[in-house]
Amino acid sequence: MGRIRSTLAAAALTIGLAAGAAMPAAAITGGEPDGEGHPNVGLILYYTEDGRFRCSATLVSPTVLLTAAHCTDGALGSTLVTFDSVIAEEAPSGFPVAADPSEGYTPEELEAAGYLSGTAYTHPDYSDFTDQDNWNDVGVIVLDEPVTGIEPAEIAALGTLDTVARRDLAHTLFTAVGYGTEVRKPDEGPQKPTPMTYPLIRRVADMPGQKLTPQILQTNGNINDTRGTGGTCFGDSGGPVFYQGEVVAVTSYGYTENCRYLGGYQRVDIAVVQDWLAEFGL
Repeated sequence: MGRIRSTLAAAALTIGLAAGAAMPAAAITGGEPDGEGHPNVGLILYYTEDGRFRCSATLVSPTVLLTAAHCTDGALGSTLVTFDSVIAEEAPSGFPVAADPSEGYTPEELEAAGYLSGTAYTHPDYSDFTDQDNWNDVGVIVLDEPVTGIEPAEIAALGTLDTVARRDLAHTLFTAVGYGTEVRKPDEGPQKPTPMTYPLIRRVADMPGQKLTPQILQTNGNINDTRGTGGTCFGDSGGPVFYQGEVVAVTSYGYTENCRYLGGYQRVDIAVVQDWLAEFGL
């Protein structure tokens, strides 16, 4: 789901969708720590004129990460990339602050801090959540140097999700991975499940399908749904959704602040996305 500011508070942006108010996605709620289950899923951190944000992304070639357009649109300077499964168990995160936030990170300061760097690109037909028929919430990060020692994920072939019969969708599990906030009850005070910034780690959850459109896969991310193990939340935006081991979508939006309802995912097995990705050698 959606971007998170450097303060790691949930982004305020909301968007309209057919079933009610939706918002950019966040972090895995429920599920479990990923460990080294998906080493090709990384965290990206970047500046825009509105502040610093984090998202998730997937290495799909030695030099390209796949993510959401709302995680690349308006990015300033270079984007920080890390594939560490555990970022921080508790505050602070340890991420560097740009010398000039109005210009974003530079490759030199990211290299000095021990992180990878890359340049963000946004799908040219990204509608900024205004057109459900032309959602196109897809972006990429092109790394300054190739990654070695990590096997890239495979992007599913054109029309892969169309092979799932509508009657089977609710009984089909999709796997989401990301660095979003975990939703749980606080250690003290009111015991209302709340998105928690820390631990900041890579997590994974299985989600049953709920709806499929020419642009979007929707799933049920309620942790109480016995068919799955959880869903996505703040910070998971741009992270992958796997089906049969291949990336079929990226995390795009959610409907509730506690991330216990439906999640929306931009399909990447469609022509308008794959034609654009081909420009990056994918």
